[in-house]
Amino acid sequence: MRVFTIEADRVRESAHIPTAAAEGSAAPGFLWISCNRTEFESTLESIQAALQQRTGAQLLDLHVSDLLNQQLPSRYDFTSQYDLLVFRRLATGSSGAAATPKDVHPTPQPTGGPPILRRIDTSPVGFAIFDQVLLTVHPQDCAVRDAYASKLTNLTSTEQRTANSRLATNPADLMLRIVNLMVDGFLELRRELTHQLDHWQTELLDPGTRFNNWGSILQARLVLHQLDEICEDQRAAIQDWIEAIKSWADHGDAASQRERDLVQVRSRDVLEHIERVVHHVRRLEQSAEAAIQMHFSAQGHRTNDIMRTLTVLTAIFLPLNLIAGIFGMNFDFVPLIHRSGGFWWAVGGMGVTAVTLALVFWRKRYLARSSR
Repeated sequence: MRVFTIEADRVRESAHIPTAAAEGSAAPGFLWISCNRTEFESTLESIQAALQQRTGAQLLDLHVSDLLNQQLPSRYDFTSQYDLLVFRRLATGSSGAAATPKDVHPTPQPTGGPPILRRIDTSPVGFAIFDQVLLTVHPQDCAVRDAYASKLTNLTSTEQRTANSRLATNPADLMLRIVNLMVDGFLELRRELTHQLDHWQTELLDPGTRFNNWGSILQARLVLHQLDEICEDQRAAIQDWIEAIKSWADHGDAASQRERDLVQVRSRDVLEHIERVVHHVRRLEQSAEAAIQMHFSAQGHRTNDIMRTLTVLTAIFLPLNLIAGIFGMNFDFVPLIHRSGGFWWAVGGMGVTAVTLALVFWRKRYLARSSR
């Protein structure tokens, strides 16, 4: 478990949950309590007691079950005392870094191309947002928490900070920053998916390649469908959160109104990032479908060219077969059959007929080579 006290100009980390604000502090700030599911389950009583003492409220049993559920999709719920947001993020890869395209588990490609996408692993992160406390429950590997905690350390160690890199002013603002960090992992995933589909589109549209890697195309489409479903749940949860912000009580002072406006702006920014992922995923799905349709159209066009060439050749040799069949009849009196030059007259006639038909078909562009 990691506990951070975030004030206006500094961040302090402690191993236990403080029960009150630091003495002598003009701005008491708020708490960020972060733990994984195992720690949350084992220290639930102490966390509930600390929440009761600090905020005057505790987590409901159903929400505790939601925070411990590893299969729960992205969703939003609320009470009169706190808000609950569950947001699925990319599972941490073997490198231990934050969510990256490595989280798409590859399978070696036998044809020497890029790896086949198997599936996207995601895990839920739970956020309980109180007025002065943010409780986050992560999977066993808290890479997102560690990444943002290190970012907080860098911000506090930097003397001059820009407006975009200021410390969070309230638990809702901090929650949105962490969620935005998770959405960035999905934005990075687009590059991997685009690279994979570009490779397969090149193979599909190459007339000199016999494409037979349909299993990888199917897996890529399943990955895109899965990512689309994940992002749709995320978008629905953030939209519910944005609607809930509108019902927040208005305290009348300029500071609280500014914090509320900041939370709304950040929420819309997160929603816009999610919609960018959804838009890109659907565009990739359409590109894959278009490439497959163009592949079959190209194959049909190539088959038509082959059949046209064979038909023309058959039409050229059909009169020659007729002439050969006539002179092969078992009759005693056949023209030219008993003449010394009859063979050459027949061969010449057959040649003239073949050349004439070939010229006619060439003029009608039946034998013209299609441009590639």
